[in-house]
Amino acid sequence: MQGKGATWGSRTVQGLIVGRNKAIVPPEEVEDLAALGCNNKEIAEWFGITEQTLRYNFSDFIIKGKEKLKHSLRRAMLHNACVNMNAAVQIFLAKNMLGMADQPQSADNDVLPWTDEEERDEILEELEDELNNTDNAPE
Repeated sequence: MQGKGATWGSRTVQGLIVGRNKAIVPPEEVEDLAALGCNNKEIAEWFGITEQTLRYNFSDFIIKGKEKLKHSLRRAMLHNACVNMNAAVQIFLAKNMLGMADQPQSADNDVLPWTDEEERDEILEELEDELNNTDNAPE
């Protein structure tokens, strides 16, 4: 069924001829579909070939497309965190990219004993040391 005034046309498709049915598959389209997040099964079904044929002939293009998706996602997350100042994305990236955590831990995986009193005592000790060093300095 075609709509009123619709016309038919043709175009030439360039690509690799693959599979038993001799399907013509443009590698750039495989890469673009992978960059959209399509899995191998979806891409193979789109072109009417098997997943095995797809992997055998286009693995490099699939890998490149999936990497493009990761890069664009990372770029969008960084834009959200740094330009849009989205705190949730900033926290996620800090934990995942910078290795930060809600609970600071030591090398042996024990929670560090941080308390306000201990921190205050440390600061006071440092100040006393500085004062003592200043008092003993020659004039």
